[in-house]
Amino acid sequence: MPRWTKIILWIFAGLVGLVFLVFAGLAFYVNTHKKDLLVSITKQLNKNLNGSLTIGSMDPTFLGGFPRVSLNLKNVVMKDSLWANHHHTLLEAKNFDVSVNPLALLSGTIEIRKVGINDATIYLYTDTNGYSNTSIFRKKDKKKKPEAEEGGSAAEVKKFSLARVNFVLDNQKGHKLFQFAVEELKGDMDYGWSGWQADLKLKTMVKSLAFNTRRGSFIKDKLLEGPFKISFDEDKGLIKVSPNRLNIGKDPFIIGAQFDTSKENTEFTINIQAPGIRWKNAAALLAPNITEKLNMFNLEKPIDVTCVLSGNMGPGGDPSIEVKANVKDNVLVTVGGKVEHCNFTGVFTNNYMNGKGYTDANSAIKLYKFEGSYTDIPFSIDTAFVVNLEQPVATGVFRSKFDISKLNKAIGEETLKFNKGQADVKLSYTADIVDFKLNKPLLKGVVDISNADISYVPRKLNFKNSAISLNFTSTDLFIRNIRLQSGKSVVYMDGSIKNFLNLYYNAPEKILLSWQVRSPELHLGEFLGFLSSRKPQRKAKKGSKKTTLSEDLNNVFERSMVDMHLRVNKVYYNKFAASDATADLFLSENGIALKNISVKHGGGSLKLNGNISQQGSVNHFNINTTISNVNISNFFYSFENFGLKSITSKNLKGFLFSKTNMAGSITDQGKLVSRSLRGNIIFDVKKGALLNFDPIKNVGKFAFPFRNLDEITFENLNGKFDVRGEKVTINPMQINSSLLNMDVAGVYSMGTGTNIMVDVPLRNPKKDEDLTDKKEIRERRMKGIVLHLLATDGEDGKIKIKLSKNRTKTK
Repeated sequence: MPRWTKIILWIFAGLVGLVFLVFAGLAFYVNTHKKDLLVSITKQLNKNLNGSLTIGSMDPTFLGGFPRVSLNLKNVVMKDSLWANHHHTLLEAKNFDVSVNPLALLSGTIEIRKVGINDATIYLYTDTNGYSNTSIFRKKDKKKKPEAEEGGSAAEVKKFSLARVNFVLDNQKGHKLFQFAVEELKGDMDYGWSGWQADLKLKTMVKSLAFNTRRGSFIKDKLLEGPFKISFDEDKGLIKVSPNRLNIGKDPFIIGAQFDTSKENTEFTINIQAPGIRWKNAAALLAPNITEKLNMFNLEKPIDVTCVLSGNMGPGGDPSIEVKANVKDNVLVTVGGKVEHCNFTGVFTNNYMNGKGYTDANSAIKLYKFEGSYTDIPFSIDTAFVVNLEQPVATGVFRSKFDISKLNKAIGEETLKFNKGQADVKLSYTADIVDFKLNKPLLKGVVDISNADISYVPRKLNFKNSAISLNFTSTDLFIRNIRLQSGKSVVYMDGSIKNFLNLYYNAPEKILLSWQVRSPELHLGEFLGFLSSRKPQRKAKKGSKKTTLSEDLNNVFERSMVDMHLRVNKVYYNKFAASDATADLFLSENGIALKNISVKHGGGSLKLNGNISQQGSVNHFNINTTISNVNISNFFYSFENFGLKSITSKNLKGFLFSKTNMAGSITDQGKLVSRSLRGNIIFDVKKGALLNFDPIKNVGKFAFPFRNLDEITFENLNGKFDVRGEKVTINPMQINSSLLNMDVAGVYSMGTGTNIMVDVPLRNPKKDEDLTDKKEIRERRMKGIVLHLLATDGEDGKIKIKLSKNRTKTK
């Protein structure tokens, strides 16, 4: 070994030995001067305090802070000068470790390089008047130059650590409570003339972060862990927390903040970024009143969220909160269902209107460029707002183009079933939110439907190749350009409903839908569903999903009133055919009112007024008709001979004039209920004839073998029938025909009970054809032999005519 190497090793060994000798001396010094050092340290620490700091005991731990001297202080208590008034101790620490500069100790100066607080409680308290126990710390006089003080300079802590420390900030004036159960906090301090910088590493459980204790805490019971870089500018009074990544719970965040302590009430701004966080996790970090509102929704995939909290530590309640979320190709879950392929930028603010306060009433959720698909129906909303979260109101403009068969899944098939067609929707809406659902939305805009096949299930009505345009105004609904096709019928309609939405939600029975209806060809049999009563609605099974919209639509359709004005070129019903039909119909929950119905039929015209009362499968009706110059054969054929069997359209000829007042019943299939008719018929048949009527031919071939029995003509035949069920009372009437004259009266029954008296003078009417004197015609009419006949029921069900006893005639 070279000689110079040995010299270096001896020098190094000497230095090490010297250091150990110095530390041994220091240990001896500290142990022999513990009381003096404790007084000195306490005095040094109390220099900048408006209050008191007491230390129970002190023990040196040299090796723990080598090469510095470390002291372990037991039962350290720090109280402000007004502690006796509020009884909130600023610091209570069982273990308070202090590391000091050993060389400074020899000169009688205390330089604290490190502080460690373990098993302690730090309680920063502000009373309702604004006094804080942190006033124990004296502020540095920036204008005054530092002066040499007895015992050295004020202590500056270079390093510090906390373990198992309960930290509380209780601001009674500002209604704020921050509480942290600190598991571990380590920091390095670097001092300048106007402030300091600190690098921290923190692991703590957040027990409370309540900016307004009346509303609850943010990030309650969440573990917060990560580094902080903090700086303090004493001239400006600013504390800045540089953005750093840390974890809250299991989610990573980037958090930065600024605190302005120069203000009377410290102002703060906290910036939070959460890349890839779950919606529920993000909502759970906020105060309960906000969490409850955000939990109206959920997003199945993680989202990127930023949040800015700003406010002050004084009175005034909640801080300003601005939350922004970017959502891409996500699934939005609401109480009303799922929105898939969801994209939007969402913003939450509790300061919707500046100056209105940071309250639920002034809070809003804003959704920009919202796109998605609900039950396979694509839609977009340029901007959607939900404002006033105490009584939420939603607004927006809804747009969509889709195949309307997809509506079946959305609203159910109990009322309307869509088989094909296209819908184009643009609606602005305003709606209250009740139980997290849109309630009674007010609509403005247009819904266009084209090439649609639609079934109205409760009435069993089916429409093909239909079109409709709905125009919602602020108050009314206009329905335009409707084309409905059901079988051979094609109907064009335009309508309107005044005060629609108000009545729709609050009084559907008061809705009056006014229709103007046109049709080139209408087959009434295809619309018999309107005669049926409302189909009983299927009750939802317990636990099954309700189709609320379908139920509402069905309720409105069934309870609303319809004022319909029809103009139809051709009308068909079974065998009935007419043209140039006009009608005014009034449909209500109870039935159908028929007004001003007029058609051309059988060369003449029919006019009708009346009503149909819907009562289940059988509908009662009352009608008043006026028939003018109608071919009687066509008329009987069209109405299936009115239920008569012995006389049919084939037996009749002439032109009918009639007035009818009739009541009866008709089935929901449009069939006349047997024996239901009640009323009277006044008729006048001009240029009439009875053709091949067997009951007369059977008698006439014996009584009048030389007269024409195949066609019995009469110039004018009038009378009155009273109808009571299956029986028709024939009021006394005279028949003057080409075959013979007769007087008829009695009862004709469509069942049993026919009893018709017929007086027949055998005189040939042709012998009086040349007479013009009406009096002479009447006198000669009943001269000669007169047969008194009685028409009654036969055993085979057919009418039998027999001679009756001589009786006094009724003329």
